[in-house]
Amino acid sequence: MFKPTVIIPVFNHPQRIDDVLSEVLSNNVYCILVNDGSDHECSNKLKKLARHYGPSKVTLLSHDCNEGKGAAVMTGMSYAFKAKFSHALQIDADGQHHLSDLAKFLDIASRNPDSLICGFPQFDHTVPKGRLIARYLTHVWVWINTLSFRIKDSMCGFRIYPLQQITPLFQQSNFNKRMSWDTEIVVKADWAGIRIINVPTKVCYPQNGVSHFLAFKDNALISWMHTRLFFGMLLRFPKLLYRSFTEKPLYEK
Repeated sequence: MFKPTVIIPVFNHPQRIDDVLSEVLSNNVYCILVNDGSDHECSNKLKKLARHYGPSKVTLLSHDCNEGKGAAVMTGMSYAFKAKFSHALQIDADGQHHLSDLAKFLDIASRNPDSLICGFPQFDHTVPKGRLIARYLTHVWVWINTLSFRIKDSMCGFRIYPLQQITPLFQQSNFNKRMSWDTEIVVKADWAGIRIINVPTKVCYPQNGVSHFLAFKDNALISWMHTRLFFGMLLRFPKLLYRSFTEKPLYEK
C-alpha cells in the first residue's frame, strides 16, 4: 500500500518553516520534522508548530546537538519505516523547493513504488554561480562512479525514497552524516539496482537565505566520499559497465 510521509530536516531555519510546513500539509500528507540541534529560537518554533497541528498531522523528532543533514534524514526515515510508511519524501526547510510539484512527485512514486524519485533542478537567476560549478563537478564524479547518466542530479534534496528498499542500505553501511548524504545515498541506491526516475523541478535560492554548508569541512568530506565511491565503483565495474549499455536514464515531466 502506498503510504507516504514527508521528512523535513531542520537546522536553524525558522524564517520559512511555517510556510513550508503549511504547504506540505495542504497536500494531505503526514509530516515528520527533524530538529537537528537547532538554537533556542528555531527549536521553540518547531515545538509550537508541532503543538499547533497536533500528532495527527505532524511528528517532531529532535537531536540534542547538530549531527548533520544526513543524520537528520536517516532519523526521519528510520522512524517512518517503523511507523509503517511506505515512502519518504525529503525536502529542505529553507523554501528553495517548488512545493507545488509535491503532488506530482507523489503521483509518480505511487505509479513506480520501487523507484527512487529524484528532483532534477531547473534553476533560475537566484542560483549562485559558484554553486553551479561545484554541482557540475559532483555530477561528473557521480557519472564516473555509476558509469552512467542515470542520475541527472545527485544533490537535490527534493526526492522520494521507497523505504523498503532504501532503509537497509543506510542501516547496513556507513554513511557520512552531513551534506554529502544526498549524493552518497543515491549512488549506492543505483549500485543496488534501485531504479532512478529524474523529475524536473524548479529551484530558487531565497533572498537572504541561510546556508549551513561549511566550505572547508564539507568540501573535504565530499572529496573523501567521491574517493570511497570511486573504489566502490571499481569493485562493481563489470556489472555497472553492463548496465550502462542496457539501461537508459529515466525521466518524468
